[in-house]
Amino acid sequence: MSEFYLRELSRGDIESINRWRNDREIIRTLGSTFRYIAEEIDSAWMDSYLSSRSNCIRLAICEMASKKIVGAVYLLAIDWIARSCEFGIWIGERDFQGRGVGTFATNKALEHAFLDMNLNRVHLTVLENNERAIALYKKIGFSVEGVLRQAVFKEGSYLNMVQMAILASEFSRSE
Repeated sequence: MSEFYLRELSRGDIESINRWRNDREIIRTLGSTFRYIAEEIDSAWMDSYLSSRSNCIRLAICEMASKKIVGAVYLLAIDWIARSCEFGIWIGERDFQGRGVGTFATNKALEHAFLDMNLNRVHLTVLENNERAIALYKKIGFSVEGVLRQAVFKEGSYLNMVQMAILASEFSRSE
């Protein structure tokens, strides 16, 4: 049995998410630019998500023993005709980074996408220098599809984003 589980994000998660979004070290590994974000902004973001959930799924990654949220995994921009979506993940609690949480949550989110939602393709972009994430995605079965050159501006430099995807036929469940 896993020491983690997924559940839908809720308003009670806003404090943790806001703390992570205001942590420069956590944002450094993500495609987004660091910005200071007020808790009210994240509260409005949560309200918007909860009022329109038809094309995105946002899940909290929680530790089984404490029920504490340690990260989040997203299936975004769901296209029900093409049966595809965009994938995103972050482990916000640093003590849980490097402990297999990302592997667990990615596998569970893909299982949900392919087996419950009948999607066919899940794609993502990842910073070219985020070697740990790229290795994880390749291990799970994602393939590199291309590079978006100088696609983001972070900390004074333009960085490339690697495009990756996995098809339902390429996914194999693992616990």
